[in-house]
Amino acid sequence: MIEALQPIGHLVVVSPNEPQSGMSHAITVNVPLRMEKIEEKENFDFYVVSGTPVDCVKLANNQLFREHKPDLLVSGINHGANSSSSIVYSGTMAAAIEGCLYEIPAIGFSLLDFSKHPDFSASSHYIRMIVNNVLDQGLQIGTCLNVNIPKLPFDEIKGIRICRQNKGVWREEFDKRLDPNNREYYWLTGEFYNLEPEANDTDEWALHHHYISIVPVQIDLTAYESVERLKKWKWGNK
Repeated sequence: MIEALQPIGHLVVVSPNEPQSGMSHAITVNVPLRMEKIEEKENFDFYVVSGTPVDCVKLANNQLFREHKPDLLVSGINHGANSSSSIVYSGTMAAAIEGCLYEIPAIGFSLLDFSKHPDFSASSHYIRMIVNNVLDQGLQIGTCLNVNIPKLPFDEIKGIRICRQNKGVWREEFDKRLDPNNREYYWLTGEFYNLEPEANDTDEWALHHHYISIVPVQIDLTAYESVERLKKWKWGNK
């Protein structure tokens, strides 16, 4: 991500000091946070934080951007998909959503590759394209983008699809094991189930058909269709 975006402008990188997969929108409240600058170059500053992705956004905004908000917040690039319901658990997307709360245009990027040494060449091209579009066009306040990139060579990616979030669920199972002291412990496993496999307007469809998916995400979780229905219930209001 750093290599892809350095030509575009001044980067301030604020990253957790260790992997934070599955942290969602968690924040650190019981222990002190530490932030350390580990690198500084022309148009580039790199900090690490002893906390979650959302901690990084909050701390950066409070300590590094007191006078001027950044033009853009970019999170990732995550190893593995954050499509469909995975967004609920994603620390990568939580950081982007936190940017919405500060009214900062934000994008979360994920690559569908869990390997330790994935090929980011196609990702870099599309990251720059998407970032430049957001910088030029802007995003609605309270909205960020969830971008997922298939694990494919550049010439096999068909392009970009603007999608909605697929309806799907992770059905978890816990593998019961014994440690060397003969005590039980559990290891989370699971499988994703697509609840609308025939739909052709979702992020899952786009990724399966070799497209990059972009889903606009908003922070307002109100179920507006239910508001008027609930108003008709018997509440005993005076």
